[in-house]
Amino acid sequence: MSVKAVPELESSISSDDFQILEEKVYRTIELLKQAREAQAAAEREARRLREQIGGRDEETESLRREVVALRREREEVRGRVEKMLKQIDALTADDSAR
Repeated sequence: MSVKAVPELESSISSDDFQILEEKVYRTIELLKQAREAQAAAEREARRLREQIGGRDEETESLRREVVALRREREEVRGRVEKMLKQIDALTADDSAR
């Protein structure tokens, strides 16, 4: 091999190495873009789910208050029905005593 051939060989190797490195850099850039897009999509989804959960929390609280009110109303109605039944029992007791 001549002295001239050695620099050409070194030049071609470093050019190939540079091309390989360049391809790796471009692939890395593409992977980074994809990762950022995936992260942005995940953040949007997380935000949407947090909003949905917040809405559900409000709905749950509203339903809880409604259940409490209905239970209170049921107890009031139960008390009134028991009072009427006692009055009916008292009337029928009076009628049977006669």
